[in-house]
Parts: sequence; structure tokens; C-alpha cells
Amino acid sequence: MNKEQTKRLILGGFCLIGLLYVYFTFFLGPLNKSRNSIQAKIKELQDKVATSKAEISNASKLEETAHAATVRYDSLRALSPDGAPIAWFPPRMKTFLAGQQIDKVTTRLESSNAFKEKELAAWNRYLWIIDLPQADFESLGKAIALLENSNPLLSIRKLRIYAAADDPEMQQIVFTAATMIDRK
Repeated sequence: MNKEQTKRLILGGFCLIGLLYVYFTFFLGPLNKSRNSIQAKIKELQDKVATSKAEISNASKLEETAHAATVRYDSLRALSPDGAPIAWFPPRMKTFLAGQQIDKVTTRLESSNAFKEKELAAWNRYLWIIDLPQADFESLGKAIALLENSNPLLSIRKLRIYAAADDPEMQQIVFTAATMIDRK
């Protein structure tokens, strides 16, 4: 190899090194930066999509729950007939207890007041005293259980049972029932 060929070979090597430097610095470097930034954006968007899917799932569950609650609320409102409760509740109790072979029922209103919770502002609480001067314990127990189970807006608050002096098989019963009634 002569001097001229050596210079060309060295110059070719420098050109190759310069070309590799330019390629990696000006072409491949920006591509790698761009790829890294796009991958970061893709990961960020995938996280947002996953979060959105979870929110959509929660929203659909909430919508189902709201629909079920609305249906339940409407069915509970349907349990409160129109008119003043003093006009329809005592006859309803008399009819119900007569169906359970308990006669001579007296129902009177003890108190009524509005609920303090704003969610229940359209409802009133009524306390009724139901007096049964003569009933046997077994039919009364079944009747009270059926009464509470068939009326979701009614609960028994107090129950007093007295033994009847003239007939030991019968008892005198007084109980307090609390009801929720829609004001309509």
C-alpha cells in the first residue's frame, strides 16, 4: 500500500465513523426519542382507557342499583293508599286480624310526625295502638309474624300481653305498630 491508498483508507474510515455518528445522532436518535415518547403516551392512554372502563362498569352498576331502588320505592309508595291514614288503616287491621281468627280489634292513632331526614321528607311516621281484648297466644304470634312480613313499612314497637281473668286460654293484648305512610 502506498501513501495515497493509506490516506484514502484513513479518510474512508473517518467518513465511515462520521457517517455512523451522523446516522446515530441525527437519524436514529430522534427516532428513538420519538418512539419512547409515543410509547409513554400509549401507556398513559391505556391507563386512562382502563380507568374509563372501570368507571363505565361502576356507572352501569350504579344505574342498575338506581333502577332497582326506584322500582322498590315506587312499590313501597303503592302500599300507601290515597286518603287519610286514619280512614283506611284501622279497617285494614281489623280485616287482617279477622282473617287470622282474631276478632274485636280496636285501632287508634297514638301519634304522627314527619321524618327529619331529607330523603324521607315525603313520608310520615304513624304510631298506632292496636288493642285485642281477647285472643289466644298462638294465633296472635302467627298474626304478628305475618303482619310484619307482609307489610314492609310496618314494625311492632311494643307488645303487652295480659292474662284474662275469666278465661285462662285467652289473653288481652295491646301492641304498638309503627308505620311509614307516603303523604301523597
